[in-house]
Amino acid sequence: MNIPYWRLSGLYLFYFASLGAFVPYWSLYLKYIGFNPAEIGQLSALMISTKIVAPNVWGWIADHTGKSVRMIRLATILTALFFAGFLWIEAYVWFAVLIVTFSFFWNAVLPQFEAITLYHLKKQSYRYSQIRLWGSIGFIVAVLVLGWLFEQQSIQGLVYCLLGLFILSAVTTLTTPEAAIDKSKTTGLKLLPILKKPEVIVFFIVNMLVQISHAPYYVFYSIYLKNLHYSSTLIGGLWALGVVAEIILFLFIKPLLIRCSLRAILLVSLCLASVRWLLIAWFPEQLPVLVIAQVLHAATFGGTHVVAIHFVHQYFGEHHQGKGQALYNSLSFGIGGVLGSLYSGQYWESLGGSIVFSIASACCLLAFVIAYSGIGRKNQQSKQVLG
Repeated sequence: MNIPYWRLSGLYLFYFASLGAFVPYWSLYLKYIGFNPAEIGQLSALMISTKIVAPNVWGWIADHTGKSVRMIRLATILTALFFAGFLWIEAYVWFAVLIVTFSFFWNAVLPQFEAITLYHLKKQSYRYSQIRLWGSIGFIVAVLVLGWLFEQQSIQGLVYCLLGLFILSAVTTLTTPEAAIDKSKTTGLKLLPILKKPEVIVFFIVNMLVQISHAPYYVFYSIYLKNLHYSSTLIGGLWALGVVAEIILFLFIKPLLIRCSLRAILLVSLCLASVRWLLIAWFPEQLPVLVIAQVLHAATFGGTHVVAIHFVHQYFGEHHQGKGQALYNSLSFGIGGVLGSLYSGQYWESLGGSIVFSIASACCLLAFVIAYSGIGRKNQQSKQVLG
């Protein structure tokens, strides 16, 4: 089967390059223009909150029209258009309005593109990680280049860098091929019975807790290290190291998927996530410990995300892929991200970073207990997913 490898990889490259510019440095930019930690947490929560609504709206439209790629193209164009407003706006209220508007379109892109990728891969879904790793490469390049750049000049230039990457993402979608669904195989399939399955409910709860735990990392990790006098270059290097570890996992995930069940990969990833947040919480001044913590990103994000993608592919089928990916993003990255951003922003100054990251560790332990008891041992075998 002919898979459009490079045309699919291109959007991952630029989409995650924009994420690599946004996640490590956006909170530093917000601090630079005068927002306090509570406001930074609120603005981050507003941006993430659109993940609750946007992926489902766009997923429903894509699944019912069969025009997923057209939806992706429109979303990337509108993302760039509305983000350009940050070139002129800095007041909190208008900043918040613009964040909600631009992120409504930006957060709609990835779930639909994940579905498109899996449509093209079909029974070769194990090749997902080979395509997705280009997103990790884009993230690394962006975070390292911008880390060096912001050592030389003001972080105010971040907005221009992001706008350029959003424009490149939009251009890339022009080469993305549409994927047709075989409607004869999907007649009569309903979404509600899928959502009522106990393991599907457990899956969403576990991933929500995982994203609650990641929120302090995404929102405050750079500020946390900056306050400890780490340079922007070193901070960028630590972010990049985490994604390098993620790439290594993606490169070697196929043998792991053959030998281990998705359940086992998930449980190990949750344990390592809990350890990671404790290391960041209590040993932030020890650079070797931070290096170890960043290497664990391979499990805390890479492992849990690969399991999630295969889980959605297995349970939601072709007909509901768009809605399944949208629900995964909405409930985990959306609701989980909002709750994590709000609590970390609210308590960052009063409790301190160590306690906030310790709470993140506790969330992962709770997720482990729920996954251990709620996902059956005989189910979720990776070989079934590999086809």
